[in-house]
Amino acid sequence: MACDHYRRYRDDVALMARLGLKAYRFSVSWSRVLPLGTGAVNPAGLAFYDRLTDELLGHGIEPVVTLYHWDLPAALYDRGGWLDRDSAQWFAEYARVLYRRLDDRVKLWATINEPWVIADGGYLQGALAPGHRSLAEAPVVSHHLLCAHGAAVQAYRAEGKHSIGLVVNLEPKHPASARPEDVAAAARADAYMNRQYLDPVFFGRYPPELADIFGTAWREWPEADLRLISEPIDFLGVNYYTRGVTQAETAAWPLEAAVVRQPQATYTEMGWEVYPSGLTETLCWVRDRYGAIPLYVTENGAAFADPPSVAGDRLEDPLRVEYLRGHVRAVGAAIEQHVDVRGYFVWSLLDNFEWVLGYSKRFGIVHVEFSSQRRTLKASAEFYSRVIAANGRAIEAC
Repeated sequence: MACDHYRRYRDDVALMARLGLKAYRFSVSWSRVLPLGTGAVNPAGLAFYDRLTDELLGHGIEPVVTLYHWDLPAALYDRGGWLDRDSAQWFAEYARVLYRRLDDRVKLWATINEPWVIADGGYLQGALAPGHRSLAEAPVVSHHLLCAHGAAVQAYRAEGKHSIGLVVNLEPKHPASARPEDVAAAARADAYMNRQYLDPVFFGRYPPELADIFGTAWREWPEADLRLISEPIDFLGVNYYTRGVTQAETAAWPLEAAVVRQPQATYTEMGWEVYPSGLTETLCWVRDRYGAIPLYVTENGAAFADPPSVAGDRLEDPLRVEYLRGHVRAVGAAIEQHVDVRGYFVWSLLDNFEWVLGYSKRFGIVHVEFSSQRRTLKASAEFYSRVIAANGRAIEAC
């Protein structure tokens, strides 16, 4: 049992309204809607998202829907999963079910959340489901994820009436020194994490560095696939947590690049450097490289060491408050530089089940005692509520 939102969503939405949220981003479970991945719809599963959407709207909160957040139906994994090119059509079929059911009320859709994490963690490093460690599989999965994104956008143009985009996690990659090998390592890391997923969407081509990174595992992809991937989108979601100070490291497979820990810096429980100005840099970089597309900061937040249970009705979390303060200020700096930022979402509302890390990392601005399901506001929730009320202005006064 994690945060049991499925049963407690009405209370959770009331809590959102209490905090003043104007929008709530949630992800749909593919297997809850289509237990076999394709074919028959599970009416009870789909009805949950109906109820959640209506509850949000009833409290004046805009629902923002992400179709895929890493949970591939097991039945589709058994058919090859993201290694099968047909996965793009499976995903489009699933997307159409959601569009037809919710597009009359949902105005903002995202196709896939963080394709880099799916491919790198699940198929290259083996740290996330399905736990593969294969240089040959990783670029295939990345490509098929992007094809699935394109197919879902294409389906939305036929079915939907509002806006659809993609969500990527981005990090500025800074060379650890001026040495040519460190500069080259940072460029490889940028191509692998950032440009691998945005160049095909916006330019219809992959960064040339990928051929060097993957070697003989890299393929020349069909032009028809690249046209599909580059179907125009209405916005881009940017998930930002940290930067990567990068140095050349021949033993670091396959990039020959490694992130260097920075002395004197603050790090979260995830081992990520707190670096707010990197968010400004990232938003400006997207605008400068890919044009003036509307942007949303779809995730930004920090895991810090909160206790498993709380005695009172409030939890102090000063490190998270300062993290959010710095990053909201960074969004404001990007807007001052004329970046078209339309919204900002904290990750996350509730402490949740953090994949392979279980309950050990707490990102929530609302504490969840998993044994009792008791919700307790953290100081960061109260801070965020004040930021919302001020619409991000006068951040220091919050």
